[in-house]
Amino acid sequence: MKFNLLAAAAMAGLIALSFPRASTAQNAEAIFSTDSMKPEIALDLAKSALDICRAAGYQVAIAVVDRSGLTQVVLRDRFAGAHTVDTATRKAWTAVSFRTATLDLGTLVKESPVMAGLPDITNALVLGGGIPVQAAGNIVGGIGISGAPGADLDHECAEKAIEKFQDLLDF
Repeated sequence: MKFNLLAAAAMAGLIALSFPRASTAQNAEAIFSTDSMKPEIALDLAKSALDICRAAGYQVAIAVVDRSGLTQVVLRDRFAGAHTVDTATRKAWTAVSFRTATLDLGTLVKESPVMAGLPDITNALVLGGGIPVQAAGNIVGGIGISGAPGADLDHECAEKAIEKFQDLLDF
């Protein structure tokens, strides 16, 4: 009788020990970490883009969003049109949301029937000028620019601004 009681107690102990480990394993799979740009880096990236666009003679608005598409920084040059703030923000959001430069998305929409509905998605804007910002291969945000005389020129300014910060971002 003592042996059965002892065996039952040992078995109950083994079962009890297995619960915390299962819970820990489940928690490990339920939690994840992401990398984000510090607000100071987002601001510096936007300022750099503004300087690059000004040097080319463009009055633009720049938006930098985090990896979730939430706005971190918006800058509008004094003569940039009223529409440019919203346009830049939507370009940045679209680039992050679809993990692709908006200039490339515009081409995909024209060439692929599967992508034809993309412009109908709320907030999506498939004009060039939005680019995902990556650090060590992971998207940490996006930049959108609006106001240059052509979406390809918005894209070019954004590309140059990201290039200036790539060494800092690739930690």
